[in-house]
Amino acid sequence: MEQKDVLKALQRDHAAELKLAAQRLKGTARHTAIIPSPALSEMTGHEILLKPENLQVTGSFKIRGAYNKIASLTDEELARGIVTASAGNHAQGVAYAARERGAKATICMPQITPPLKVDATKAYGADVVLHGDVFDEAAAYAQELSEKQGMIFVPPFDDYEVICGQGTIGLEILEDVPNVTDVVVPLGGGGLGAGVALAIKTFKPEVRVIGAIPEGSPAWKNSFAAHRVVEAEQVSTSAEGVAVKHPGDLPYALLNEFLDDLVTVTERDINEMILLMLEKHKLVVEAAGAVSLAALEHLNLRSRKFAAAPGPHVVVPIMSGGNIDTVTMGAVIQKGMIARGRIMNFEVELPDTPGQLVKVATLLAKERANVIQLDHDQFKASSHYTNAVSLGVTVETNGPDHIDRILAALREAGFQPKRIY
Repeated sequence: MEQKDVLKALQRDHAAELKLAAQRLKGTARHTAIIPSPALSEMTGHEILLKPENLQVTGSFKIRGAYNKIASLTDEELARGIVTASAGNHAQGVAYAARERGAKATICMPQITPPLKVDATKAYGADVVLHGDVFDEAAAYAQELSEKQGMIFVPPFDDYEVICGQGTIGLEILEDVPNVTDVVVPLGGGGLGAGVALAIKTFKPEVRVIGAIPEGSPAWKNSFAAHRVVEAEQVSTSAEGVAVKHPGDLPYALLNEFLDDLVTVTERDINEMILLMLEKHKLVVEAAGAVSLAALEHLNLRSRKFAAAPGPHVVVPIMSGGNIDTVTMGAVIQKGMIARGRIMNFEVELPDTPGQLVKVATLLAKERANVIQLDHDQFKASSHYTNAVSLGVTVETNGPDHIDRILAALREAGFQPKRIY
Protein backbone atom coordinates (compact mmCIF):
# COMPACT_ATOMS: atom_id res chain seq x y z
CA MET A 1 0.00 0.00 0.00
CA GLU A 2 1.24 3.49 -0.83
CA GLN A 3 2.30 5.65 2.11
CA LYS A 4 -0.32 8.29 1.28
CA ASP A 5 -3.04 5.63 1.41
CA VAL A 6 -1.75 4.40 4.76
CA LEU A 7 -1.85 7.92 6.21
CA LYS A 8 -5.34 8.46 4.80
CA ALA A 9 -6.58 5.24 6.40
CA LEU A 10 -5.09 6.16 9.77
CA GLN A 11 -7.13 9.39 9.78
CA ARG A 12 -10.50 7.68 9.39
CA ASP A 13 -13.08 7.45 12.17
CA HIS A 14 -12.12 4.00 13.47
CA ALA A 15 -14.95 3.69 15.99
CA ALA A 16 -17.58 4.45 13.37
CA GLU A 17 -16.01 2.18 10.74
CA LEU A 18 -15.75 -0.74 13.15
CA LYS A 19 -19.39 -0.37 14.16
CA LEU A 20 -20.38 -0.16 10.49
CA ALA A 21 -18.45 -3.36 9.77
CA ALA A 22 -20.26 -5.15 12.62
CA GLN A 23 -23.60 -3.99 11.21
CA ARG A 24 -22.72 -5.20 7.71
CA LEU A 25 -21.70 -8.62 9.00
CA LYS A 26 -24.94 -9.30 10.90
CA GLY A 27 -26.62 -12.32 9.38
CA THR A 28 -23.50 -13.29 7.43
CA ALA A 29 -20.60 -13.89 9.82
CA ARG A 30 -21.26 -15.80 13.01
CA HIS A 31 -20.82 -14.18 16.39
CA THR A 32 -18.63 -17.07 17.59
CA ALA A 33 -19.33 -17.91 21.22
CA ILE A 34 -16.57 -17.84 23.83
CA ILE A 35 -15.50 -21.29 25.10
CA PRO A 36 -13.90 -21.62 28.56
CA SER A 37 -10.84 -23.89 28.60
CA PRO A 38 -10.30 -25.56 32.02
CA ALA A 39 -7.34 -27.51 30.57
CA LEU A 40 -5.47 -24.42 29.40
CA SER A 41 -6.45 -22.49 32.51
CA GLU A 42 -4.93 -25.18 34.71
CA MET A 43 -1.86 -25.43 32.50
CA THR A 44 -1.12 -21.69 32.50
CA GLY A 45 -2.50 -20.55 35.85
CA HIS A 46 -4.66 -17.92 34.12
CA GLU A 47 -8.31 -17.88 33.07
CA ILE A 48 -8.30 -18.88 29.40
CA LEU A 49 -11.38 -18.24 27.25
CA LEU A 50 -11.24 -19.37 23.62
CA LYS A 51 -12.49 -17.30 20.67
CA PRO A 52 -13.23 -20.09 18.13
CA GLU A 53 -13.10 -18.54 14.66
CA ASN A 54 -12.45 -22.08 13.42
CA LEU A 55 -16.24 -22.46 13.82
CA GLN A 56 -16.86 -19.41 11.60
CA VAL A 57 -18.60 -19.56 8.22
CA THR A 58 -16.04 -21.05 5.75
CA GLY A 59 -14.03 -22.25 8.77
CA SER A 60 -12.00 -19.07 9.21
CA PHE A 61 -12.14 -15.43 10.30
CA LYS A 62 -11.43 -14.39 6.70
CA ILE A 63 -15.13 -14.11 5.85
CA ARG A 64 -15.35 -11.03 8.08
CA GLY A 65 -12.82 -8.90 6.21
CA ALA A 66 -13.77 -10.17 2.78
CA TYR A 67 -17.47 -9.49 3.29
CA ASN A 68 -16.92 -6.06 4.81
CA LYS A 69 -14.75 -5.07 1.85
CA ILE A 70 -17.20 -6.36 -0.74
CA ALA A 71 -20.18 -4.87 1.12
CA SER A 72 -18.47 -1.46 0.92
CA LEU A 73 -18.45 -1.55 -2.88
CA THR A 74 -20.98 0.27 -5.04
CA ASP A 75 -23.36 -1.56 -7.39
CA GLU A 76 -21.24 -0.41 -10.32
CA GLU A 77 -18.10 -1.85 -8.71
CA LEU A 78 -19.84 -5.13 -7.89
CA ALA A 79 -20.96 -5.42 -11.53
CA ARG A 80 -17.30 -5.29 -12.61
CA GLY A 81 -16.57 -8.48 -10.67
CA ILE A 82 -14.23 -9.38 -7.82
CA VAL A 83 -10.73 -10.81 -8.10
CA THR A 84 -8.22 -11.91 -5.48
CA ALA A 85 -5.36 -14.30 -4.89
CA SER A 86 -5.18 -16.88 -2.14
CA ALA A 87 -4.16 -20.45 -1.44
CA GLY A 88 -6.80 -21.06 1.21
CA ASN A 89 -8.97 -19.24 3.71
CA HIS A 90 -9.09 -15.83 2.03
CA ALA A 91 -10.15 -17.50 -1.23
CA GLN A 92 -13.14 -19.13 0.43
CA GLY A 93 -14.02 -15.94 2.30
CA VAL A 94 -14.05 -13.84 -0.88
CA ALA A 95 -15.95 -16.49 -2.84
CA TYR A 96 -18.61 -16.74 -0.14
CA ALA A 97 -18.92 -12.98 0.28
CA ALA A 98 -19.14 -12.37 -3.47
CA ARG A 99 -21.90 -14.94 -3.79
CA GLU A 100 -23.82 -13.30 -0.94
CA ARG A 101 -23.52 -9.92 -2.68
CA GLY A 102 -24.41 -11.28 -6.12
CA ALA A 103 -21.01 -10.54 -7.65
CA LYS A 104 -18.85 -12.71 -9.88
CA ALA A 105 -15.61 -13.74 -8.18
CA THR A 106 -12.37 -14.90 -9.77
CA ILE A 107 -9.82 -16.48 -7.43
CA CYS A 108 -6.21 -16.93 -8.54
CA MET A 109 -4.50 -19.79 -6.75
CA PRO A 110 -1.01 -21.31 -7.14
CA GLN A 111 -0.91 -24.56 -9.09
CA ILE A 112 0.34 -26.35 -5.95
CA THR A 113 -2.91 -25.56 -4.08
CA PRO A 114 -4.42 -28.79 -2.68
CA PRO A 115 -7.47 -29.94 -4.69
CA LEU A 116 -9.56 -29.89 -1.49
CA LYS A 117 -9.13 -26.12 -1.18
CA VAL A 118 -9.74 -25.57 -4.88
CA ASP A 119 -12.98 -27.55 -4.73
CA ALA A 120 -14.10 -25.75 -1.54
CA THR A 121 -13.61 -22.37 -3.27
CA LYS A 122 -15.47 -23.49 -6.40
CA ALA A 123 -18.33 -24.72 -4.21
CA TYR A 124 -19.07 -21.10 -3.28
CA GLY A 125 -19.55 -20.25 -6.96
CA ALA A 126 -16.19 -18.66 -7.74
CA ASP A 127 -14.11 -19.16 -10.89
CA VAL A 128 -10.72 -20.56 -9.91
CA VAL A 129 -7.64 -19.81 -12.03
CA LEU A 130 -4.56 -21.87 -11.21
CA HIS A 131 -1.51 -19.79 -12.06
CA GLY A 132 2.14 -19.90 -11.04
CA ASP A 133 4.08 -22.13 -8.72
CA VAL A 134 3.89 -19.89 -5.63
CA PHE A 135 1.43 -17.43 -4.08
CA ASP A 136 3.37 -14.35 -5.24
CA GLU A 137 2.94 -15.39 -8.89
CA ALA A 138 -0.79 -15.98 -8.40
CA ALA A 139 -1.12 -12.60 -6.67
CA ALA A 140 0.68 -10.81 -9.51
CA TYR A 141 -1.65 -12.42 -12.02
CA ALA A 142 -4.71 -11.38 -9.98
CA GLN A 143 -3.47 -7.79 -10.02
CA GLU A 144 -2.96 -8.08 -13.77
CA LEU A 145 -6.53 -9.29 -14.25
CA SER A 146 -7.80 -6.45 -12.11
CA GLU A 147 -5.99 -3.85 -14.23
CA LYS A 148 -6.83 -5.39 -17.61
CA GLN A 149 -10.46 -6.36 -16.97
CA GLY A 150 -11.45 -3.71 -14.45
CA MET A 151 -12.30 -6.17 -11.70
CA ILE A 152 -12.08 -5.03 -8.07
CA PHE A 153 -9.10 -6.53 -6.26
CA VAL A 154 -9.77 -7.61 -2.68
CA PRO A 155 -6.48 -7.75 -0.75
CA PRO A 156 -6.08 -10.47 1.90
CA PHE A 157 -4.85 -8.08 4.62
CA ASP A 158 -3.45 -4.73 3.43
CA ASP A 159 -6.78 -2.89 3.19
CA TYR A 160 -8.73 -0.74 5.66
CA GLU A 161 -12.16 -2.33 5.10
CA VAL A 162 -10.67 -5.81 5.35
CA ILE A 163 -8.96 -4.83 8.60
CA CYS A 164 -12.15 -3.38 10.07
CA GLY A 165 -14.00 -6.57 9.18
CA GLN A 166 -11.46 -8.62 11.11
CA GLY A 167 -11.74 -6.06 13.92
CA THR A 168 -15.30 -7.16 14.64
CA ILE A 169 -13.71 -10.11 16.46
CA GLY A 170 -12.30 -7.63 18.96
CA LEU A 171 -15.71 -6.00 19.38
CA GLU A 172 -17.29 -9.39 20.14
CA ILE A 173 -14.59 -10.21 22.69
CA LEU A 174 -15.19 -6.91 24.53
CA GLU A 175 -18.93 -7.59 24.52
CA ASP A 176 -18.72 -11.21 25.67
CA VAL A 177 -15.78 -10.92 28.10
CA PRO A 178 -16.06 -7.51 29.80
CA ASN A 179 -13.29 -8.41 32.27
CA VAL A 180 -10.79 -9.47 29.58
CA THR A 181 -7.22 -8.36 30.31
CA ASP A 182 -5.31 -9.87 27.38
CA VAL A 183 -6.09 -10.90 23.80
CA VAL A 184 -3.62 -13.13 21.92
CA VAL A 185 -3.76 -13.09 18.13
CA PRO A 186 -1.69 -14.86 15.43
CA LEU A 187 0.13 -12.60 12.97
CA GLY A 188 0.55 -13.44 9.29
CA GLY A 189 -0.01 -10.59 6.88
CA GLY A 190 -1.32 -8.65 9.86
CA GLY A 191 -4.93 -7.98 8.90
CA LEU A 192 -6.38 -9.97 11.77
CA GLY A 193 -3.96 -8.61 14.35
CA ALA A 194 -4.35 -5.03 13.14
CA GLY A 195 -8.14 -5.25 13.15
CA VAL A 196 -8.35 -6.77 16.62
CA ALA A 197 -5.80 -4.33 18.04
CA LEU A 198 -7.60 -1.39 16.44
CA ALA A 199 -10.93 -2.46 17.95
CA ILE A 200 -9.54 -3.23 21.40
CA LYS A 201 -7.50 -0.03 21.69
CA THR A 202 -10.32 2.11 20.29
CA PHE A 203 -12.92 0.95 22.81
CA LYS A 204 -10.92 -0.42 25.77
CA PRO A 205 -7.26 0.63 25.50
CA GLU A 206 -6.24 -0.87 28.87
CA VAL A 207 -6.65 -4.39 27.45
CA ARG A 208 -3.34 -5.79 26.20
CA VAL A 209 -3.08 -7.20 22.66
CA ILE A 210 -0.25 -9.70 22.20
CA GLY A 211 0.81 -11.02 18.82
CA ALA A 212 2.04 -14.59 18.26
CA ILE A 213 4.25 -15.85 15.44
CA PRO A 214 6.01 -19.13 14.62
CA GLU A 215 9.80 -18.99 14.97
CA GLY A 216 10.07 -19.93 11.29
CA SER A 217 8.12 -16.85 10.18
CA PRO A 218 10.20 -13.89 11.42
CA ALA A 219 8.88 -11.03 9.26
CA TRP A 220 7.03 -9.27 12.11
CA LYS A 221 9.88 -9.67 14.57
CA ASN A 222 12.34 -8.28 12.04
CA SER A 223 10.03 -5.44 11.04
CA PHE A 224 9.45 -4.23 14.60
CA ALA A 225 13.19 -4.40 15.26
CA ALA A 226 13.93 -2.35 12.13
CA HIS A 227 11.04 0.11 12.74
CA ARG A 228 9.79 -0.50 9.20
CA VAL A 229 8.32 -3.30 7.12
CA VAL A 230 11.07 -5.84 6.40
CA GLU A 231 10.58 -8.82 4.14
CA ALA A 232 11.76 -12.11 5.61
CA GLU A 233 14.43 -13.86 3.56
CA GLN A 234 12.93 -17.26 4.33
CA VAL A 235 9.74 -18.60 5.88
CA SER A 236 9.53 -22.17 7.13
CA THR A 237 6.52 -23.22 9.21
CA SER A 238 3.66 -25.69 9.12
CA ALA A 239 1.33 -22.78 9.92
CA GLU A 240 0.78 -21.80 6.30
CA GLY A 241 -1.90 -19.27 7.22
CA VAL A 242 0.74 -17.06 8.88
CA ALA A 243 3.66 -17.95 6.60
CA VAL A 244 4.02 -14.46 5.14
CA LYS A 245 7.29 -12.96 3.93
CA HIS A 246 6.10 -9.37 3.58
CA PRO A 247 3.68 -7.92 6.19
CA GLY A 248 1.10 -5.40 5.09
CA ASP A 249 2.00 -1.70 5.25
CA LEU A 250 -1.25 -0.61 6.90
CA PRO A 251 -1.27 -3.53 9.37
CA TYR A 252 2.30 -2.62 10.30
CA ALA A 253 1.36 1.02 10.93
CA LEU A 254 -1.54 -0.03 13.18
CA LEU A 255 0.29 -2.79 15.03
CA ASN A 256 3.36 -0.63 15.53
CA GLU A 257 1.10 1.71 17.47
CA PHE A 258 -1.33 -0.66 19.17
CA LEU A 259 0.36 -4.04 19.69
CA ASP A 260 1.63 -4.49 23.25
CA ASP A 261 4.00 -7.40 22.74
CA LEU A 262 5.13 -10.18 20.41
CA VAL A 263 5.67 -13.84 21.40
CA THR A 264 7.45 -16.46 19.30
CA VAL A 265 6.42 -20.14 19.40
CA THR A 266 7.92 -23.38 18.08
CA GLU A 267 6.51 -25.96 15.69
CA ARG A 268 6.33 -28.37 18.62
CA ASP A 269 4.24 -25.86 20.59
CA ILE A 270 1.84 -25.57 17.65
CA ASN A 271 1.46 -29.33 17.14
CA GLU A 272 0.84 -29.90 20.83
CA MET A 273 -1.98 -27.35 20.86
CA ILE A 274 -3.68 -28.85 17.80
CA LEU A 275 -3.68 -32.18 19.63
CA LEU A 276 -4.84 -30.64 22.91
CA MET A 277 -7.81 -28.96 21.19
CA LEU A 278 -8.83 -32.28 19.70
CA GLU A 279 -8.54 -34.16 22.97
CA LYS A 280 -9.92 -31.63 25.44
CA HIS A 281 -12.40 -29.62 23.36
CA LYS A 282 -13.14 -31.82 20.32
CA LEU A 283 -12.20 -28.84 18.15
CA VAL A 284 -10.32 -28.98 14.86
CA VAL A 285 -7.82 -26.12 14.64
CA GLU A 286 -5.39 -25.53 11.80
CA ALA A 287 -1.75 -24.74 12.54
CA ALA A 288 -2.14 -20.97 12.08
CA GLY A 289 -5.15 -21.05 14.41
CA ALA A 290 -3.10 -22.82 17.07
CA VAL A 291 -0.29 -20.24 17.09
CA SER A 292 -2.10 -18.03 19.62
CA LEU A 293 -2.77 -21.08 21.82
CA ALA A 294 0.89 -22.06 21.63
CA ALA A 295 1.86 -18.65 23.01
CA LEU A 296 -0.15 -19.07 26.21
CA GLU A 297 2.41 -21.12 28.13
CA HIS A 298 5.15 -18.60 27.29
CA LEU A 299 3.43 -15.33 28.21
CA ASN A 300 5.00 -15.13 31.67
CA LEU A 301 8.52 -15.51 30.29
CA ARG A 302 8.35 -13.97 26.83
CA SER A 303 5.99 -11.02 27.35
CA ARG A 304 7.33 -8.42 29.75
CA LYS A 305 4.11 -6.42 29.74
CA PHE A 306 2.07 -9.52 30.54
CA ALA A 307 4.40 -10.63 33.33
CA ALA A 308 4.58 -7.15 34.86
CA ALA A 309 0.83 -6.61 34.92
CA PRO A 310 -0.68 -7.01 38.43
CA GLY A 311 -3.81 -8.93 39.30
CA PRO A 312 -5.44 -11.97 37.66
CA HIS A 313 -5.22 -12.43 33.90
CA VAL A 314 -8.29 -13.20 31.80
CA VAL A 315 -6.84 -14.21 28.45
CA VAL A 316 -8.68 -14.70 25.15
CA PRO A 317 -6.62 -16.42 22.43
CA ILE A 318 -8.11 -16.22 18.94
CA MET A 319 -8.21 -19.53 17.06
CA SER A 320 -8.19 -18.05 13.58
CA GLY A 321 -9.24 -21.08 11.54
CA GLY A 322 -9.88 -24.80 11.31
CA ASN A 323 -9.30 -25.64 7.65
CA ILE A 324 -6.83 -28.51 7.75
CA ASP A 325 -6.83 -31.57 5.49
CA THR A 326 -7.02 -35.05 6.98
CA VAL A 327 -3.53 -36.12 5.87
CA THR A 328 -1.95 -33.11 7.54
CA MET A 329 -4.13 -33.63 10.59
CA GLY A 330 -2.92 -37.22 10.90
CA ALA A 331 0.72 -36.13 10.71
CA VAL A 332 0.17 -33.35 13.23
CA ILE A 333 -1.55 -35.71 15.66
CA GLN A 334 1.36 -38.13 15.46
CA LYS A 335 3.95 -35.37 15.95
CA GLY A 336 1.97 -33.95 18.84
CA MET A 337 1.68 -37.34 20.53
CA ILE A 338 5.42 -37.94 20.12
CA ALA A 339 6.20 -34.50 21.55
CA ARG A 340 4.01 -35.20 24.58
CA GLY A 341 5.49 -38.64 25.20
CA ARG A 342 2.33 -40.42 24.07
CA ILE A 343 4.11 -42.45 21.39
CA MET A 344 7.62 -43.94 21.58
CA ASN A 345 9.68 -45.85 19.06
CA PHE A 346 12.75 -47.83 20.09
CA GLU A 347 15.09 -50.43 18.65
CA VAL A 348 16.63 -53.36 20.48
CA GLU A 349 18.86 -56.23 19.35
CA LEU A 350 17.84 -59.74 20.36
CA PRO A 351 19.58 -63.10 20.14
CA ASP A 352 18.25 -64.97 17.11
CA THR A 353 16.70 -67.70 19.25
CA PRO A 354 13.07 -68.69 19.79
CA GLY A 355 11.14 -66.88 22.54
CA GLN A 356 13.00 -63.53 22.51
CA LEU A 357 10.15 -61.61 20.92
CA VAL A 358 7.77 -63.09 23.48
CA LYS A 359 10.02 -61.84 26.29
CA VAL A 360 9.88 -58.27 24.96
CA ALA A 361 6.13 -58.47 24.35
CA THR A 362 5.52 -59.81 27.87
CA LEU A 363 7.63 -57.07 29.41
CA LEU A 364 5.75 -54.38 27.44
CA ALA A 365 2.42 -55.86 28.48
CA LYS A 366 3.52 -55.85 32.12
CA GLU A 367 4.45 -52.14 31.79
CA ARG A 368 1.06 -51.50 30.11
CA ALA A 369 2.59 -50.22 26.87
CA ASN A 370 0.23 -50.67 23.92
CA VAL A 371 2.14 -51.96 20.89
CA ILE A 372 1.28 -50.12 17.66
CA GLN A 373 3.88 -51.57 15.30
CA LEU A 374 6.68 -54.16 15.24
CA ASP A 375 9.57 -54.49 12.78
CA HIS A 376 11.43 -57.79 13.23
CA ASP A 377 14.47 -57.64 10.88
CA GLN A 378 17.16 -60.30 10.77
CA PHE A 379 19.39 -58.32 8.43
CA LYS A 380 19.38 -54.97 10.22
CA ALA A 381 21.22 -55.99 13.41
CA SER A 382 24.80 -54.86 13.97
CA SER A 383 26.90 -57.20 16.12
CA HIS A 384 25.65 -57.06 19.70
CA TYR A 385 24.95 -60.79 19.46
CA THR A 386 26.68 -63.32 17.20
CA ASN A 387 23.38 -64.22 15.64
CA ALA A 388 21.17 -61.20 16.19
CA VAL A 389 17.81 -59.81 15.16
CA SER A 390 16.91 -56.12 15.18
CA LEU A 391 13.50 -55.39 16.66
CA GLY A 392 11.87 -52.02 16.10
CA VAL A 393 8.87 -51.27 18.31
CA THR A 394 6.38 -48.42 18.37
CA VAL A 395 4.25 -48.20 21.50
CA GLU A 396 1.53 -45.93 22.83
CA THR A 397 2.51 -44.52 26.22
CA ASN A 398 1.11 -42.30 28.96
CA GLY A 399 3.85 -39.67 29.01
CA PRO A 400 7.58 -39.18 29.65
CA ASP A 401 7.55 -40.93 33.04
CA HIS A 402 5.94 -44.01 31.52
CA ILE A 403 8.58 -44.05 28.77
CA ASP A 404 11.36 -43.92 31.37
CA ARG A 405 9.82 -46.90 33.22
CA ILE A 406 9.56 -48.95 30.03
CA LEU A 407 13.17 -48.32 29.03
CA ALA A 408 14.38 -49.05 32.57
CA ALA A 409 12.47 -52.34 32.63
CA LEU A 410 14.04 -53.38 29.32
CA ARG A 411 17.52 -52.63 30.63
CA GLU A 412 16.86 -54.55 33.86
CA ALA A 413 15.90 -57.54 31.71
CA GLY A 414 19.28 -57.43 29.98
CA PHE A 415 18.28 -55.61 26.80
CA GLN A 416 19.92 -52.46 25.43
CA PRO A 417 17.07 -50.41 23.94
CA LYS A 418 17.83 -47.38 21.77
CA ARG A 419 15.06 -44.79 21.70
CA ILE A 420 14.47 -43.39 18.21
CA TYR A 421 11.68 -40.95 19.16
